[in-house]
Amino acid sequence: MTGWSRRAFLASATAGGLSACAGGTNSRARFTIDDKVSSAVQQMHSELPFTRGLMDSAAGVLVVPTVTKAGLIIGGSYGEGSLLIGEAPVDYYSVAAASYGLQAGGQQYSSALFFMDSEHLQKFRARAGWTLGADLEFTVLDDAKAAGIDNNTIDEAVYAVVFNQAGILIGISVEGSKYTRIIR
Repeated sequence: MTGWSRRAFLASATAGGLSACAGGTNSRARFTIDDKVSSAVQQMHSELPFTRGLMDSAAGVLVVPTVTKAGLIIGGSYGEGSLLIGEAPVDYYSVAAASYGLQAGGQQYSSALFFMDSEHLQKFRARAGWTLGADLEFTVLDDAKAAGIDNNTIDEAVYAVVFNQAGILIGISVEGSKYTRIIR
């Protein structure tokens, strides 16, 4: 009888420990996001090699592996990703945007926000919702501009990188984006 009690105790302790590690009912969604973010980071480094050094220098990086955007005069986009400190995911965020203007089409892309100092990273994490451009200024890096980026030339607080673009969205519009922490 004591053998059964020990096994029952060990089984329940193991199950309890594993459920505590799972972090709640949305753990599958969290692991799915983590897998997609990992793949997106590898693709970003492949497409834009300068991002390796940028990521090593950053206090944190918010990677959104898939943002889906569509519009016909009125448009919108949505995506979910994770904030990486070091290479570990620490928080999960959604980005939602609305746009208005002469636009038509749809596209998907991946994005990364590089927080180059802990002060701006802390501002981002402290807010319930963070609006790109209004709450914090940022600089968009494309392949041509970023060719000369290294540890000696980094002088902005936040860099935005867009990569892995697919689809067609044409036109001119005004857009506002908001980042919100989500529980996963």
